[in-house]
Amino acid sequence: MSENTETGNDDARHAAKMAKKKAARDKIMSTKTDEKGLIIVHTGKGKGKSTAAFGMIFRHIAYGMPCAVVQFIKGGMETGERDLIMSHFSDICEFHTMGEGFTWETQDRSRDVAAAQAAWEKAKELIASGEKSMVLLDEINIAIRYDYIDVNEVVDFLKVQKPDMTHVILTGRNAKDEIIEIADLVTEMELVKHPFRSGIKAQKGVEF
Repeated sequence: MSENTETGNDDARHAAKMAKKKAARDKIMSTKTDEKGLIIVHTGKGKGKSTAAFGMIFRHIAYGMPCAVVQFIKGGMETGERDLIMSHFSDICEFHTMGEGFTWETQDRSRDVAAAQAAWEKAKELIASGEKSMVLLDEINIAIRYDYIDVNEVVDFLKVQKPDMTHVILTGRNAKDEIIEIADLVTEMELVKHPFRSGIKAQKGVEF
């Protein structure tokens, strides 16, 4: 058998295999007709939780869909996402940096609690209005973990008061079981390697 014949047979087998896979996939997709506002959780010890969430925010911006970001922890730290949104897309995406920094920087629990509570009030306002198609609650899982915000209050609000078509993203490691339970989509970032362990600091354009 010539090489061309073997290649032709391989191509035919591949085409048949892919056609079968496409038919099966199309059959599955034909049953997926519903739409709803999703509760999305990005958690885990790995890097990329907020980065992936901002990818969704920028996707919303690209489609001209109104959205908002509330940052619960990051405060004075410069971030490229915030600078880009506030300088070019503030008409379609509200951005609220409510935290004062990481807890070990403020070293003042009462201030941290007050900042987190203020952020949560702003988050509830943005979500409940129904005017935003997506609201990102960046690092809220950390605020919940430290009991700056009551997890049961967050769960009850999202279950009862979130508009049906509003997407809400909650980021931060150590997401509580109660949050994961009500979520529609949960992604856990797994840490395999991180440059910090090799003495490399957070770098502009990569981490922030």
